[in-house]
Amino acid sequence: MEIATLGAGCFWCIEAIYQKLEGVEKVESGYAGGTIKNPAYKEVCAGSTGHAEVCQITYNSEIISYQDLLEIFWRVHDPTTLNRQGNDVGTQYRSAIFYHSEEQKEIALKSKEAASEAKLWDDPIVTEISPISMYYPAEDYHQNYFNDNPQNTYCTYVVGPKVEKFKKKFAEKLKTGV
Repeated sequence: MEIATLGAGCFWCIEAIYQKLEGVEKVESGYAGGTIKNPAYKEVCAGSTGHAEVCQITYNSEIISYQDLLEIFWRVHDPTTLNRQGNDVGTQYRSAIFYHSEEQKEIALKSKEAASEAKLWDDPIVTEISPISMYYPAEDYHQNYFNDNPQNTYCTYVVGPKVEKFKKKFAEKLKTGV
């Protein structure tokens, strides 16, 4: 198993997406890229810790590659808006790839370049690509949030439509029965 750590705005959105991929064993919402140890959600949301909301994805690289995870990453959020995804504003919502090895770093840099060249977005990509230093799991109530809270207003109007769009675009990569 390998690990990828990605920030694409609210972690509820990307958790719900990556959980549906064949070869992904676990997706955990958490925080990375900040300056204090063991941050709490309230601190991260205040923007004072420097952490991004991220998902740490444990995956079987024989079934799905890091490159595949990044291909999806570029298409399920807007990597051109600095410190923002939709109405979610602040450094905690920045687009970020936290690499775990030099190989992941190289793949991420090439993937970012390819996404730029493909003109997936009208504006330049501002995604941060940094080494992972510390990762902290989010509080228990953030884990599996979309699946456990489908009637939550944010889930209904933001997460749900993103998940449906993703499922149509990447149907061939979904787990059976999703």
